[in-house]
Amino acid sequence: MPFEKFKLRRAVILTYLIGVHIIAGYFLAKELLIRVLPSGTSVSVPDPTFPTVAPTPLPVPSILADMSTPASADSVGSGPLDLIVPVSGVSAVGLLDTYNESRGEDRAHDAIDIPAPAGTPVIAATDGVIARFFDSVPGGITIYQLSNGGKYVLYYAHLQSRADGLKVGDKVVQGQTIGYVGDTGNAGPGNFHLHFSVAVVRDPARYWEGDYINPYPLLRKDP
Repeated sequence: MPFEKFKLRRAVILTYLIGVHIIAGYFLAKELLIRVLPSGTSVSVPDPTFPTVAPTPLPVPSILADMSTPASADSVGSGPLDLIVPVSGVSAVGLLDTYNESRGEDRAHDAIDIPAPAGTPVIAATDGVIARFFDSVPGGITIYQLSNGGKYVLYYAHLQSRADGLKVGDKVVQGQTIGYVGDTGNAGPGNFHLHFSVAVVRDPARYWEGDYINPYPLLRKDP
């Protein structure tokens, strides 16, 4: 009997020691990770005027959840995008193709600029849904709009303001006023214009990313 009690006592002690080592190992590993990982690291939501910034995943508005998207830019031809010039009173004939212009070191414009007086209405270039509002140092006051079906994301930047009452999730129709031309962000004081880009959405959960396409020929209705 004494020998059996000794074996039981030894088993209890071994179990206790193993448990202590496991707990100690957990906290040691956690401390090492804290020491190894850099502190103060942060990521920001992307802005097409500054595409090198790493985006933080954002929830997709519920109204957009069922929208299907193409896998790549190859799908553009499967559904033509009918656009109008997104600035009221501006003729397509007067547009300049600034899509391939350089915007700083190793950064392409991937958009066109449409000059207009401050406060000129910015209108929805196509039917769709307001996906997101975002204010940033590069883009200023901006609007992200998804086309019907979610194939394309349209980006309007440097706005003076958004239209009163406009909300994320609102359905908009082509020609509806959604904002006003401004010079916010890095446009430069007095350089009133709309920065307008179009991209093919690759992932509906990251609708702000995609394959940029040149909106100039779409607005000019060039073949």
